[in-house]
Amino acid sequence: MRIWDIEPQNLCRKHLLGEHRELHAIWSIITKNKKGYSRHPETLRWKGKLKALFLRHENLVKEFKRRGYNHKSPLPIKLATGSAHQIQHIDSIEKQIKILKNKGCPCFSRYESLL
Repeated sequence: MRIWDIEPQNLCRKHLLGEHRELHAIWSIITKNKKGYSRHPETLRWKGKLKALFLRHENLVKEFKRRGYNHKSPLPIKLATGSAHQIQHIDSIEKQIKILKNKGCPCFSRYESLL
């Protein structure tokens, strides 16, 4: 499970769509008190920060629309409680960039000058 801390416009199609799917999974785990993956570090870092997770989702949706993708899975804003900011990272931004670069996908090409 991974929610990147990188701007969605810098993600390739695979990582953008994958993050969206995993964001919905985390949202469901937290809002419905599901057991599966409830102790995963990525899930734990979003507990108490559903507003921040909601805003991340909105940024992903904005990127979907910019790329001409359809989006039909909105999140209920009434459940978007807690902090609006996520400052806890599992990996630093720099490490996330390196992880993407090592995957050999189009994501890393936007970061060449940062490495």
